[in-house]
Amino acid sequence: MTSKKYTLLAGLGLLVATVGSAQTTQTVKNIYGVNQDVTDANLIPQSRIAQHNDFLAGTYDYPAKPRDMWEIGIKGGNFSIPIADVDAQYLKSWGFGGHIRKALGHSLSLRLEYVYGIAKGLNWRPSTGYWNQGQPTGNPSSPWNAYKGAPVFYNYKTVDQDLSLQLLANIGNIRFYKAQTGINFYVLGGVGFNTYCVKSNVYNGDNTNQIYNFTGITNTQVYKNRKDVLKELKNLMDKSYESGTDFDESKPFSKALHGYYSGSATLGAGVAFRLTPRVNLAIEDRIIYNNSDLLDGVRWTEQAPDLSPDKDAFNYLSVGLNFNLGSFKKRTEPLYWVNPLGYAYSEIRNPRLMNIPPPVLLDTDGDGVIDQFDLEPNTPKGAPVDTHGVALDTDGDGVPDYRDKQKITPTYCFPVDADGVGTCPCPEGCGTKVEGDCATLLGALPSVSFKANSNTFTTDAPAILASVAAKLRNNPGCKVVVVGYCGATKKQQQLSWDHVNKVINHLVEKEGISRDRFIFSHGQEGGDCNTVDFRAAGTGEEGPNTVAPPHPQLRQK
Repeated sequence: MTSKKYTLLAGLGLLVATVGSAQTTQTVKNIYGVNQDVTDANLIPQSRIAQHNDFLAGTYDYPAKPRDMWEIGIKGGNFSIPIADVDAQYLKSWGFGGHIRKALGHSLSLRLEYVYGIAKGLNWRPSTGYWNQGQPTGNPSSPWNAYKGAPVFYNYKTVDQDLSLQLLANIGNIRFYKAQTGINFYVLGGVGFNTYCVKSNVYNGDNTNQIYNFTGITNTQVYKNRKDVLKELKNLMDKSYESGTDFDESKPFSKALHGYYSGSATLGAGVAFRLTPRVNLAIEDRIIYNNSDLLDGVRWTEQAPDLSPDKDAFNYLSVGLNFNLGSFKKRTEPLYWVNPLGYAYSEIRNPRLMNIPPPVLLDTDGDGVIDQFDLEPNTPKGAPVDTHGVALDTDGDGVPDYRDKQKITPTYCFPVDADGVGTCPCPEGCGTKVEGDCATLLGALPSVSFKANSNTFTTDAPAILASVAAKLRNNPGCKVVVVGYCGATKKQQQLSWDHVNKVINHLVEKEGISRDRFIFSHGQEGGDCNTVDFRAAGTGEEGPNTVAPPHPQLRQK
């Protein structure tokens, strides 16, 4: 019979696995299940709404546990006594029941379950062990005494009811590589209240004066196998089960409960297949233990009647349908079906809140260029700098303006001394500004900037050039040198030429200044590659107002 039991279990497993593999997997968007938003306050009970608000505001890292659905279930299957002194008749034993279940979290849940079962058993080998050793008169409480020591075939019918509270544990819903599982394995344990009544089929019919005549089965020299014996017993015996069994002194008896009653303990395991967000199918096996040795009506073994055997236990192998109760607008699926990693993964992929610290933009030397972009972060306070934080050197003599005593030194007077004064022979005091020369008349001239690595003016360039043109109009006797920087490569040389040429063309074409008033100077060192500077031409300083492009094939448009 045991082989039939496991064959049945294997068949059911294959059937359910086929159904489970054919189902359509629903997409779980976050921690709360199918199509439910973690920010939805309707899912949160009032007692946890404060935590929910703190979570949404980003002041608390963990979302509040939502309301989830209750589960109710019905089940039926094989209810037997496999741990006993009498062979179980598995195909004639059955049971049914129902439960209600509530999640405590994603891994633990509580279940209250009721089971009604009828277990039957029949030995195919004859027994005489109902006699107590050393007492020929037999056991007074045994109904088998009517056979006066002749061989009998022990049998029983046990009606059992069990109400238990169970703790279920599962981790199958915690998935690292998919949103939601379709199969959930679990184990369970619990305690409960159990009542049972055991009867044996001792007499032929309800007439207690007529016992079965087993001699036709036992008094033979022909070896009979299990199948043949059971067939003969079926033809011989009725289904009355009219006799009580040995009295169980360890359990109280109640007429109201129609049998013995006691506490019980249960252990089991199962697997559930998620068919839809509301329905799942479960296969489960439970052992129910109530510390009795008379669940099958026999308290001793045939081989050692003076020794008490192990206690009997029920086994309940069942298949059931479970249903989730509640509205998805106010409750999630039971949490043992919800993957708690869903929210964490969705937040990694698409962060809802990003706590970025405010930027700290340091400008150590106070020149207006932050340290991150300042190529010269230690310029003295008040020193004029270019857009890269480098101190200006208007005449390109290698001495920055803030130390240069001769800010406009003609190139033919190079090299200069440490104060930026050139070596040209000149009247005493040439290193200082003389009232009435062009440098004094024009004053400090602004720089013109271009967009990086291009020949395009920045937005403020036209206004700067207009101010330069105004000073030239007011001082018609002065010329200016238009200085472009960088010449280490052919590309830099051509770009510097383009910058100077564009500035002069703009002043000539847009502002009406004569080209003869400009001295063309490109490819100089000591300045910003994206900047063009002006300086007043020195007395007698001459130079070309136009120069052929050094590398026209690289000319910037």
